[in-house]
This record gives sequence, structure tokens and C-alpha cells, in this order.
Amino acid sequence: MTINELIDDTGNLAVFYNPENGHYALRALKFFAMNSIVQVFSAQEYLQQPTYLSVQIDKNKHIHLFPAFLQYTNHSCEPNTFFDTQKGKIIAIKNIHENEEISFFYPATEWSMAQPFNCFCNTPSCLGMIQGAAYLDDNAIKKYHFSDYIQKKFYQR
Repeated sequence: MTINELIDDTGNLAVFYNPENGHYALRALKFFAMNSIVQVFSAQEYLQQPTYLSVQIDKNKHIHLFPAFLQYTNHSCEPNTFFDTQKGKIIAIKNIHENEEISFFYPATEWSMAQPFNCFCNTPSCLGMIQGAAYLDDNAIKKYHFSDYIQKKFYQR
């Protein structure tokens, strides 16, 4: 992998490009201890419908993230961060080492995704098709952290 561009003023994160698969990824440029704040975020814009790049914060309320480089945070079924949509913080849920890819579990913030996809995270617990939290079984629900909105949706089921 080669560095594509340094994307924040603190030098904590960078976007990398993998020429083998043609994908970009957000990577740590320093160590983040578990429970530390990796990045603060806000809404670049509010939307009523989900898009490929949006994050759901409530019913019919989605945001495009600011800073925009956060769009390169890829999905993993064994993520190392959690997007706290109430506080606008990305939290390390594991120790994250320098040069490690920053990842999160997309259904943690999405009830029903605009573009479901087959996951190729290659982790032992890979769920395969990722469609949103509405499609998860009880075992998966017990395993992950979820945004406040998604937790409310689980209680309403």
C-alpha cells in the first residue's frame, strides 16, 4: 500500500490507496488506545434518504460526514471503531496500531442500507451480505455496538 494523501491537520489519519484492489482505506498514523477518540465528526449535510456514503442518525435523517475523508472508513465484521452519532465521535473499541486500517460495522448506524453489499472483510466472523441492522439475527445484535437510533429500533421490533 502507498500513502495517497495526508488528510487531517493533526497527522493522525491518512487515506491509502491499494492498487491491487483499487480501493481506498483510512489508516491510523499513530496508536489509538481502546476507548480513545479517533476523530470528531459533524454533518456536512443532512438528507432524508440514505445514500451510499451517508450515516443514519434518526428516522429519515442521514448525514454526509465532515470531515469528508471519513467516507474512506471501510466496513468490517470485526471493526476497531464505533461511530457515536449522538456525540459526533469515532471511538476506538480496540487498540488501533499505527498503519492499521480504521473500520466500523456499517449496520451499527444503518437500519436499512441504500446499497447492500457482499462483505469481503475476510474475518472469521464475516456476515456475508451486509444490508443494515434490520436484517441481523439475535446473535449478531449481541456482538456489536449500535447507535442510539438503531438500539431504539431493536426495542420497537
